[in-house]
Formats: sequence, structure tokens, C-alpha cells
Amino acid sequence: MRATFTLGRIAGIGIGVNWSVLLVFALIASGLAGGRLPEAHPDRAWPVYALAGLATAVVFFASLLAHELAHAIVARRHGIAVDDIVLWLLGGATRMRTEAPDPRAELRVAGAGPLVSLVLGAAFALLTWLLGAVGAAALLVEATAWLAAINLVLAVFNSIPAAPLDGGRLLRAYLWWRGGDRLRATEGATTAGRAFGWVLVVAGLWQFLWTAWFGGLWLALVGWFLVVAAGQEGRQARVRELVAGVAVRDTMTPGPVTVPDRLTVEDLLRDPAQAARHTAFPVTGEDPERPVGLVTVEGASRVPEPERPHTTVGAVMRPLSRTRVARPDEALADLLPRLEPGAEHRVLVLDEGRIAGIVSPSDVNRTVRTLAARPRADRPADG
Repeated sequence: MRATFTLGRIAGIGIGVNWSVLLVFALIASGLAGGRLPEAHPDRAWPVYALAGLATAVVFFASLLAHELAHAIVARRHGIAVDDIVLWLLGGATRMRTEAPDPRAELRVAGAGPLVSLVLGAAFALLTWLLGAVGAAALLVEATAWLAAINLVLAVFNSIPAAPLDGGRLLRAYLWWRGGDRLRATEGATTAGRAFGWVLVVAGLWQFLWTAWFGGLWLALVGWFLVVAAGQEGRQARVRELVAGVAVRDTMTPGPVTVPDRLTVEDLLRDPAQAARHTAFPVTGEDPERPVGLVTVEGASRVPEPERPHTTVGAVMRPLSRTRVARPDEALADLLPRLEPGAEHRVLVLDEGRIAGIVSPSDVNRTVRTLAARPRADRPADG
């Protein structure tokens, strides 16, 4: 899940938000302002309900962020590299670059999120009681009660032993500890995730068809997401297991064609054959061996034709600070979480700052196909 925009960094961890969060935010805020709050405490002015609904929705997403931050912080303490956190339609996702080193670390990382949600739920419940005891505003008490309930629901739901939920990772940690095989443990957790997802799909559709309850469609959507996500997690685990021991240098396209930052966009696009062969080019500065960014043919093509003779590649490139990079000796399995579709997400392979190669999803697919065709005994050993 890609971030549409970023909010900054917390404890050195990037925080991103997908556009779909706006939809959920609007549903929560409007549901509270137009439903629960006026039903529980009528006869207030509508701006009061609207303000209370917006504030409660903001605090809820802060709680959700705290849940994900708990995963990320505990992961880093166990030596697991964390790319970022992305909040989206159905919650949040902490993108980790590497796997947990052992079942105990997996257990702690997976359990941190639900534990924080449980603590927050208890804290909001206590706050609700205190506010009620001192006679605080009724809408404030109602809002904290809702936050207590939703955090407790979040803790319980995420603890269900089905991937990709946190409970699925807890199940994987247990199966890994019991059997000693991480891949088989992942397959067990993803099988449970798909089964649970299909149960939610069937239950949601049944509720909608027989009771006309539109919440059933939301339940079915959540179930379908679990089915798809569990399948993706299982495939990713199998790929990571397959490429264990493979270095980035064994997958990259070495000696990629580079272009200088002073080159005009017109000159870059002048050779249609080259533009067709390569969708992205490392961009170099004064030193032709040291990249300063990445330019895509698609991005250069967006420059209006009259401006192309006067626009340089350096003006339209993605700077190196925003470009994914890797080392030749880095494990390919650790690079996989950073690979995304699109030419702008190509990974530049740098050896002491000098361009050594470039990695695209097609390069990884080629390596995976080659390894899959080999007998197991011929595959690289992990480590």
C-alpha cells in the first residue's frame, strides 16, 4: 500500500497516509456527528456534534498510529529494519525490510500492536469514568467511551490468529517455534487467514442479502482484503525463502545506461529505440560514475514539447535522496519489500557511491524463475 502523502517522521520512522484514509475519516466523523452523538445526547447545535466527531476521529487515527508505532519500535529493537508506516482504508501497515530473526522476536513484534491498543482502550475507559465522575460535558464522555470501545475492538480483532492480522503473526511465531520451519509456519498462518477471510465474506454477504444491512458489505470487504492479503503474504514468504542467500549483485542489471543531468529532455527522447529499451536511467553529475538521481521516460515525456529543448534531465529527475538504493552485497530478500511497480521505483545499486547496476521487478522475476527451475540442492545456501 503506497502513501499518497507523508506526515513526517516519528522516532526516525516515516509516516505516510494513503488517500483512502480520508474516506474512513469522513465515515467515522460523520457517523459520530450524525448518529451516535446526537442519538445519545440530543438538543445540541450541529456544529458541536461536527466538532466532536472530527476531534474523536483524529484521536482514533492517533491511536491507530500508536498501534503501528509499537510494531515498528519493537521491530527496530530486535534489529529488524523498518521502512515506514502507511495508514490506509482498513487500518495501518508497518513495512519491514527484513524478517524477524527468531520466533521470540516475531512474537514480541506482533504482540506489541494489540497490547498498545488494549492499554489505550483501558486508558480511555478509565478516562470515561473519571470524566463522568467529575460531571464533564456529556459529548466528551461519549467520545472517550467510543474511543475505549474501538481500541478494545481493535485489540481483539487484530489478535485473531489469521494472517495478515497481528494474531496471524502470533500464530506464525508459535508454529515457527514448534516446528522450526519459518516457511511452513507462514503457510499455516496464511491458510488460517484465507479461511477466516472467506468466513467474513460469506457472513457479510448473507447479512446484506437477508437483512439489507449495508454494514454486511463492509464486513465482506474486510474479509476479501484478508483473503487477498493472506495470499500475497504467503507468496512473498515463498519468494523470500527461494532467494535466501542470493545477493543483489546476482540479480541486478550491471552497467546500466546513464545520462548526464545537463542533457536536455529533447535529447533524451530523441532516440525512440533507446527510450523503448529502457524506462528509467540513472542520472549522473560531474562525476559520470556517481549518480545524482533517476529519470524516467514517462516523466520526461510529460514535459511539453516546446519546453523540451530548454529543460534539462536534472530538472525533471527524481533526486538520489528520494530514490531507492542498495549495495551489491545486500541480500536480495531484504530488498524485496522496497520494490514497487513503476519505473520511478527502480533501485539503484551503488558500490561506494558509484553506480554498479539497477534492479527492477522484472530482474527479480527472472531470478525467481531461474531458482525455481533448479533442484533444491543447487540453490544458494542461506547466509
